[in-house]
Amino acid sequence: MFVVAEMGVNHNGDPDVARRLIDAAAAAGVDAVKTQMFQAERIASRGAQKADYQKAKTGGAESQLSMLKGLELTPSHYRALAGYAKTRGLIFFAAPFDLASIQTLVELGNPIFKIPSGEITNLPYLIEIGRLRAARVILSTGMSAPEEITAAVSVLTEQGQDPADLTLLHCNTQYPTPFEDANLRAIPALREMFDLPVGYSDHTPGIEAAIAAVALGATVIEKHFTLDRTLPGPDHQASIEPNELAAMTRAIRNIEKALGDGVKRMTRSEAPNLGVVRKSIVAARDIRRGETFTAENLTTKRPGGGVSPMRWFEALGQKAKRDFGYDELIEL
Repeated sequence: MFVVAEMGVNHNGDPDVARRLIDAAAAAGVDAVKTQMFQAERIASRGAQKADYQKAKTGGAESQLSMLKGLELTPSHYRALAGYAKTRGLIFFAAPFDLASIQTLVELGNPIFKIPSGEITNLPYLIEIGRLRAARVILSTGMSAPEEITAAVSVLTEQGQDPADLTLLHCNTQYPTPFEDANLRAIPALREMFDLPVGYSDHTPGIEAAIAAVALGATVIEKHFTLDRTLPGPDHQASIEPNELAAMTRAIRNIEKALGDGVKRMTRSEAPNLGVVRKSIVAARDIRRGETFTAENLTTKRPGGGVSPMRWFEALGQKAKRDFGYDELIEL
């Protein structure tokens, strides 16, 4: 299971905050920290409006372009943060939001290319990503229909992306996502439809949906996190805090263990209880040698280890080979 702590733009454009987020992610036990790489003027026009959830958190007077300008990380920031994350045992990567940022990340050695949901219909962008033949590409599918996912996957693979290195990410692009819109059953459905690994980018409140996604077969979990939900910025309120990130990661690791291999068998941990909780055929009263076993003088009780109750009808009608006292395990 690959657990990604998504800082997104919750660093508020401050690399010191980003380092603190990396520290929190490392303490939580995740595998990777992800941010976003963009040049504001390349992704939003002057007239682009903010999403309703962004207006609710940052006000409506500021344009999307102005908001994004204050949330940029420079290439030097990325390089320093990636190096710092490595010292904390974490993979650090970014999702590019424009063509120039794709090339910047290539130059910076970005290990994973995450395609944001908003780029799934951006043909020039998809072509550029596909041509990279990257070691790992994650395609987020928020707001998309199956035919749009099919088209995006086709573009990527036709341009050279190896399907073996491609993962789909089920996602709902609303912050926060109402639980009734999470549609976690889409995870196995997408896996069957596209024969690709499928993860889950969770924007619901809390950590329950992300944990449930693991049980449904998600191979990647991505979750927005922040140092403090009350901080100013568009995504903080829809993010979890460090203690929640740690709790989510612990639960995911436990669920991953609990899923097992799907083969039904007696496990090593339960084997000692076999003789304690199963039953054997025992004498329901004193039985004399030569007496016939009947439903009246036999019963089943713990412990196991004697004649199995599955041999009940085999036992009935047989002659006792010796005397048996009340509650004594019988022998056939």
